[in-house]
Amino acid sequence: MINKRVEAAVNEQIKREEHSSRLYLAMASWCEVSGFPGAAAFLYAQADEERMHMLKFVHYLNDRNGHALMAALDMPAPEYKSLHDVFEQVMKHEEYITASINELYGISFEEKDFTTANFLQWFINEQIEEESTMRGILDKLNLAGEGKSGGLFHIDKDLAGMAAARATTTGTTAE
Repeated sequence: MINKRVEAAVNEQIKREEHSSRLYLAMASWCEVSGFPGAAAFLYAQADEERMHMLKFVHYLNDRNGHALMAALDMPAPEYKSLHDVFEQVMKHEEYITASINELYGISFEEKDFTTANFLQWFINEQIEEESTMRGILDKLNLAGEGKSGGLFHIDKDLAGMAAARATTTGTTAE
């Protein structure tokens, strides 16, 4: 049976992962209606990935004789200032999720729940990859600048390619 403190922390992480999925879904929708189909595809794929992360936690908790709970969620913001603003917010959110997973790891370690700590290693590595990807996208957006430039067109096209590559490796589609 899983430790009750660890169970509560995992349930909080489930909520955070589900919120991540909804946040990226809202961002994808904004991108789609704002003329950034590549960014939309990328963020729809991100939303799917976050939902899969949530499900990993749900199954893990239930498999450990805990009980995964679905909590109420706040509505994500529907509007953004720019594509750059979207990805700045994505980066901040990924940093928040990294801190959250590190906190969960710390709780697992304090409670001597090494099984959960071991389970979390995959997520720790995943967050390194997520932050690196988002930093790279922000670097490109910074190079393109804030205006309506051809650079944004090329970045959007690049994001479409990244979404397609993810769909190929995960077997999912963003549509």
